[in-house]
Amino acid sequence: MEVRQIVLAKRPEGVPKEGDFRLEETVLRPLQPGEVVLEPLFFSVDPYMRGRMNESPSGAFAIGKAISGAAVARVAESTDETLPVGTIVSGHLPWATRVISNTRQLQQIDTGGIPASAYLGLLGVPGLTGYFGLLHVGKIKAGETVVISGAAGAIGTIIGQIAKLKGCRVIGLAGSADKVRLLKAELGYDEVINYKTDNIPEALKTACPKGIDVYFDNTGGEISDRVIQQLNMFGRAVICGQIATYNGGHGKDALDLLPFILNRSITVQGYHVPTYQERFPDAIEELSGWYKKGIIKNQETVLEGFEQLPAAFIGLFSGKNTGKMLVRV
Repeated sequence: MEVRQIVLAKRPEGVPKEGDFRLEETVLRPLQPGEVVLEPLFFSVDPYMRGRMNESPSGAFAIGKAISGAAVARVAESTDETLPVGTIVSGHLPWATRVISNTRQLQQIDTGGIPASAYLGLLGVPGLTGYFGLLHVGKIKAGETVVISGAAGAIGTIIGQIAKLKGCRVIGLAGSADKVRLLKAELGYDEVINYKTDNIPEALKTACPKGIDVYFDNTGGEISDRVIQQLNMFGRAVICGQIATYNGGHGKDALDLLPFILNRSITVQGYHVPTYQERFPDAIEELSGWYKKGIIKNQETVLEGFEQLPAAFIGLFSGKNTGKMLVRV
């Protein structure tokens, strides 16, 4: 069977470009016992993938080989009775229109009352990352003020809703008037600052009259420097993502915040969500329960067509998405 795949054509310099990727045709080999042929339904594109495009002794995407990422797929052929044809699964798959996978690397998902794409957003890595970062690392409490950068992104659109659910005042930072409106009107943010047009320090003082208790950092860069400077005594900064730096930006100009962090007894903590893997089932149950009850929305931007994968990925770095960026194959 002939299939299309998207490979890394060359290492990107700075922000990735279309020419860094290449569409190719290949042929699937015969199935082996314990394997399935998958028909991908949705692919996720995520900022962390940019780091894997750089030269590295471990974890780097190989030049001329298919890029891979989180996906939801339908079983098209099977040699394993536990995953019959038609089963919907999630897994880490190559960017290809048909994929052979070992069944041990797949998770069967329950789409009863939940769209399959939610397992790449609300019930996938973004939702779990936000859930544990906010509740277990940030340890938010009712009545606290929480500021979230990248508020209109895959994680920000989820955790703003969770913070409101837990009784916090929630302030977001986003990069367009449309995103500001959506976050306030649809996702319950109390205030949203447009970091491209507003004076960030002054806007934060107005939006956070009692100061900032918890900062959830999805972006890094200058925005984060400005927010951390307004954290209260014993404030917490949860370092989740650094998209502002992934293409080589914000190095020499970073503020030296260590004296400020020391004087205000601020906790700054990075984390990796696999640390909480044993708790994933409980978190997914709670998140899916909130979704089914209409308490939390699953925000997505979906591009149509397999060939749109490079454009979707590149769009992450200019804020083309609101919520999770996906490609429907």
